[in-house]
Amino acid sequence: MPPDAHALPLRVYYEDTDFSGFVYHASYLRFMERGRTELLRGLAGDQSDLHREADGLVFVVRRMSLDYLKPARMDDTLTVLTATRELRGASMHLDQEVRRGDETLVRAEVVVACVRDGRAVRLPEALRRTLTRR
Repeated sequence: MPPDAHALPLRVYYEDTDFSGFVYHASYLRFMERGRTELLRGLAGDQSDLHREADGLVFVVRRMSLDYLKPARMDDTLTVLTATRELRGASMHLDQEVRRGDETLVRAEVVVACVRDGRAVRLPEALRRTLTRR
């Protein structure tokens, strides 16, 4: 993960775990969604503002590949790291990790598509420039 990756700290709550006390696998998806949202918020402002100003532009996960390496437990403090790997015409290819300290628990490769009215559209140029500088 590059040193300038966006970092989102979070804590594991009871609702994030399954009956065994480990973080439920789908909870990591929510954690990573928050990481992507906060990355975009830090670079381009609220997605709701971008949606309104760009005539209904939204971002949707097109593909996601995850490797679950180690479990997290209730009360753990985690960090979600998000970095841009590649930008294409209408998509962002991101790398994400969920860590506990220096220990990587989950790795993901995510393809996020830029969509308007159900159709892929080119990433806004201002966002493309901002993501390229990261």
